[in-house]
Amino acid sequence: MRSITQEQQVIEVLRDAGGYATLRRLNELVDFTTWGTKTPDASIRRIVQNSPKIFKIQPGLWALEEMRDVVLQHFDLQLGNKKSVEQFSHGYYQGLLVEIGKFRHHTTYVPAQDQNKLFIDKRLGEITDTTELPDFTYDDLKRRARTIDVIWFNERNMPSDFYEVEHTTDIKNSLTKFYELQDFNAGFFIVADSSRKKEYEDKLHVSMFSPIENRVKFLNYKQVVNLYEGLKMVDGSIW
Repeated sequence: MRSITQEQQVIEVLRDAGGYATLRRLNELVDFTTWGTKTPDASIRRIVQNSPKIFKIQPGLWALEEMRDVVLQHFDLQLGNKKSVEQFSHGYYQGLLVEIGKFRHHTTYVPAQDQNKLFIDKRLGEITDTTELPDFTYDDLKRRARTIDVIWFNERNMPSDFYEVEHTTDIKNSLTKFYELQDFNAGFFIVADSSRKKEYEDKLHVSMFSPIENRVKFLNYKQVVNLYEGLKMVDGSIW
């Protein structure tokens, strides 16, 4: 009897998982005992990237071609439809940031209006610690913070990191929020596709944002996915 190939193993795991899984989940589910490699995660990455039987929904999220219609219907996702892709992508990266924050023992927040957005097979409201802001500052600043896509709070209920996911919306609006919240000892992050980094830099380097110019960081989608997948930190820093 011919032994099952590594690709076939991954396909079977995807099929059993409903037709889709994150790379991180695949690393948890696949039985590597017969693979004879010290880097099975790299092998799985190679398989999903190169197999014609597997397609990418988002960076780090893969699905079976044979179940394409079922999976996309499950996600209420229409590939090629700008609005549908934007909505799914925004919730996906919010969810990754929430999961990373929880792993790092932060209290995580998303706005109440986002709690029904889908993150893989759950709603953001199911995985987020709160959709109500802690009473950490004046009401006018809380009103501004309330619209931030993801906030991490420390054990004293003070904000430690603010994240704005910018798939297609105006980055300047997010920078304006950060400007108004600059008195907090927190990190400010714009999360977007790498193709938007030049736009981000052009808008950040104007005089009105000079007080926060050296505090805001740009994170592309791949960096967020890599951190979620458990890749090693660089130089001891979060990113």
